[in-house]
Amino acid sequence: MTEDAGKTLGSADIVKLLDLLPHRYPFLLVDRIIEMRGDESCIGIKNVSFNEPQFQGHFPGKPVFPGVLIIEGMAQTAGALCVWSQLADKKPPSKVFFMTIDNAKFRRPVEPGDVLHFHMTKLKSRRNMWWFRGEAKVDGVLAAEAEVSAMLVSE
Repeated sequence: MTEDAGKTLGSADIVKLLDLLPHRYPFLLVDRIIEMRGDESCIGIKNVSFNEPQFQGHFPGKPVFPGVLIIEGMAQTAGALCVWSQLADKKPPSKVFFMTIDNAKFRRPVEPGDVLHFHMTKLKSRRNMWWFRGEAKVDGVLAAEAEVSAMLVSE
């Protein structure tokens, strides 16, 4: 790992995400992370496909990606950033536990074929706690927003 790795990472593909997060299909809700800047911000991408299991019941005839999964995708993106920053600082990887969701708002439905961009920005961190503000966008249009927090636990 280079000295600059802790400051900027061009992207984390699915193979790297599988190293950073414990989630697996069908609950891994981030396909790639781009523009990761240290532990300050990043953008995660989720390609929404009609083949995903939640569309069998949400909703037949009018598939809508569940809002709770949008928030989870934001949290996974932020969690990957937390773990990446520990690796960059040569600390052992940690598990990330979702702690809070605040000020969640849903602005437009997300449908199969959409590409979600999870824009996550660190608000603060203290010891093993991290707070982020997130926006989920489709084609640059705000679909959802929330503040989330996480706790890192050493393995």
